Amino acid sequence: MPYRLTIRHMGQIRKADLTFGDLTVLVGPQAGGKSIALQWLKLVLDTGQIQAQLARYGLDWSRQLSKFLDLYFGEGMRSVWREGSSEVKWNNYVWNAKQKTARMGRDKTESLFLVPAQRVLTLRDGWPRPFSDFSAGDPFAVRAFSEKLRLLMEQELGRGDAVFPKSNRLKAEYRKLLERAVFGPFRLTVDSVRSQKRLVLGLEDGRDLLPYMVWSAGQREFVPLLLGLYWLMPPAKVSRRANIDWVVIEEPEAGLHPRAISIVLLLVLELLERGYRVCISTHSPQILDLVWVLRVLREAGGSPEQLLRVFDVPRTAGLTRVVTSAMDKECRVYFFDADGGIVHDITELDPSSLDASESTWGGLLDFSERANEAVSNAVARQPSLFEL
Repeated sequence: MPYRLTIRHMGQIRKADLTFGDLTVLVGPQAGGKSIALQWLKLVLDTGQIQAQLARYGLDWSRQLSKFLDLYFGEGMRSVWREGSSEVKWNNYVWNAKQKTARMGRDKTESLFLVPAQRVLTLRDGWPRPFSDFSAGDPFAVRAFSEKLRLLMEQELGRGDAVFPKSNRLKAEYRKLLERAVFGPFRLTVDSVRSQKRLVLGLEDGRDLLPYMVWSAGQREFVPLLLGLYWLMPPAKVSRRANIDWVVIEEPEAGLHPRAISIVLLLVLELLERGYRVCISTHSPQILDLVWVLRVLREAGGSPEQLLRVFDVPRTAGLTRVVTSAMDKECRVYFFDADGGIVHDITELDPSSLDASESTWGGLLDFSERANEAVSNAVARQPSLFEL
């Protein structure tokens, strides 16, 4: 069944018509509306659960849409809604925002798990912050994600052995790849200072514990994402969390070297293989490289082995199963044009397209194209300078 979200006159967005695939990727410059669209998707799917969590922590919006939007999107964000022109539709049915926020939703189950771009804010001194530790004006997505990580650490991970590598979380292949690309010789463990738990990096023998503030930027960005992936991939016979059908990951590439990004993309394919429907917002052409190669290999009758070579990973039974499943998935790509406010479907990613938003992959190839042109022109004028 296709799922469709339509947004009109919402913040920076004049018109967005999104039909979701198994993997949907949103690209475009900052302040183009990608995060707003993904948070509306969460709100449409999980209205009752969001309202219940806000009420549980004593947050009151007096059944008013403007106050609710400030609580949900963040302080000052009520302005995204323009009375008389803003509109949200889900599967072609109008989602009446005023009516939905004026009453408590009956369904309190959660169906979409959202990993926000601001996930680095969820760790304070190396430990996930509780929902109530944030300001009432902070976005709901950040607060809810942080609370999820806090409960995960206190109920499932915060005792005993290392948090990473952990034998019953993630396939052994992923653990080895992440050790090489993100953590090096260090293990992620739980330490305590003056009775306060914290996550630290340390060598296997327990020496040289590194607190959160001296981690690399990539490690600080990746650890909350890793914990979110742990939550989505429980160590049980069931392949995914009950009731969760959708996963949204904003900017999974943040702070990471391209080698580490490729491992994160493998983990995204793992989510697809487990049956989740995944949405990503990104500024990385590497993620669109994956969508492009998936489409070309599928159309050309390519093999899973070819896709494994793209990732430069071993040909194991587990990884082969993951990439084989991925080659059958439907992918969609949308470009959020910050200047015009129109969202373009660029799923084909055709470099010869007359539509510049598609041929440049939403602007992600612009710099490379100009650099190639400059080098080509220089070589044409002075070929001897480039002879070996």
